[in-house]
Amino acid sequence: MTLHIKNVWLQDKGLVDIHTVAGKIKTIGPALPPLANAQTLDANGLAAVSGLVNGHTHAAMSLFRGFGDDMQLMDWLQTRIWPAEAKLNEEDVYWGSRLACLEMIRSGTVAFEDMYWHFHGMARAVEDSGLRAGVGAVMIDIAGEKQGEECRAQAVQYLEESSRYSDRVKFTLTPHAIYTVSAKSLSWTAEFSDKHNLPVHIHLSETPFEVSECLKNHGVRPAVHLDQQGLLTPRTILAHGVCLDDAELDLIAKRGSTIVSNPVSNMKLAVGGAFPYLKAAKRGIPIGLGSDGAASNNSLDMFQEVKTFSLIQKHTNNDPTVLPAADAWRVVTGVDAPLLGQGSGLLKAGENADIVLVRREEPELTPNHDFISNMVYSATGHVVDTVIVAGKILMKNRIIDGEKEIRLEAAARAKKLCEI
Repeated sequence: MTLHIKNVWLQDKGLVDIHTVAGKIKTIGPALPPLANAQTLDANGLAAVSGLVNGHTHAAMSLFRGFGDDMQLMDWLQTRIWPAEAKLNEEDVYWGSRLACLEMIRSGTVAFEDMYWHFHGMARAVEDSGLRAGVGAVMIDIAGEKQGEECRAQAVQYLEESSRYSDRVKFTLTPHAIYTVSAKSLSWTAEFSDKHNLPVHIHLSETPFEVSECLKNHGVRPAVHLDQQGLLTPRTILAHGVCLDDAELDLIAKRGSTIVSNPVSNMKLAVGGAFPYLKAAKRGIPIGLGSDGAASNNSLDMFQEVKTFSLIQKHTNNDPTVLPAADAWRVVTGVDAPLLGQGSGLLKAGENADIVLVRREEPELTPNHDFISNMVYSATGHVVDTVIVAGKILMKNRIIDGEKEIRLEAAARAKKLCEI
């Protein structure tokens, strides 16, 4: 597919045109000549920005948005989420994930890292939505060795079957956490990841309880335990990282793993702290930003997430200069965590044609003293007009094909799942 985007505004460049060919940005410049057989999109002065990246979520949990809010974590899980999840089938996951993709497109997200059940339901939803995503096979074996064997066999099977999808669907290994996955399965995951060069996406150090249990059961802290199983590598995505100490951060930096902070979910579930961004950034650790699932956020709007991310770091460090807008924007667009977005996160020739067009004359972006500050501190997903992924227009004038069907089907399935 070839696309000619005309009259688009770029910060520091003014009005330019963008040519995309075969899913990549080919040329950016003023008044470019027409491309043969190209689709033309006149941006009429809309601002082009890099697409946002959601580094950790559970997309199909959009079905459980608002189902059991303001509850203690274990009570919420045991009385609401786990009983509802036990009813899930592949089609439920497909439609829940389609709903999540719809919300993400409308708020400018072009890529996300997911962790949930029913791999093919998620993968089909990503394929049909047009987004990019890391999609995996959840591994949990707290029920014993038989469950572990089934999870490992399933991961092998799903890897083989993942070839039926486009390269926008990236197969990822997703062991849930160190407290739900045995050391044997974690070690197997490390070996399988190394053999097939696969990313690994896992929760780590989200709560003080996780740390104390790891010390009690293994005699070391969570990051050390994960490293002992061979799972701290440049291919590893660590979700949360709230309770990491200095020695663990040193180890993660040495191994080259990526940490994804999820500030809204962490605050809503009252995990008892904030991700130590300054310490991680000073060590050069790749850092991304995630929403977590819509059941514990309850939004997938990464504009809201990036504002909260910056503000909680300023508040926690008692310093308004911490995590300025430009740095926060690099994080939410995946520039500081290349493992997450399947690209550099930059709008330049040779990079993925993943482009978001923003209505820069909306009230919340006026006046334009500093465009990036407006994007981080003022904007919400409402300012997004058009979303392009791999050179294909997924939304224009805030209209997405099939939106009503997705909403109605997801709502009907959610109602059935959440009947108590």
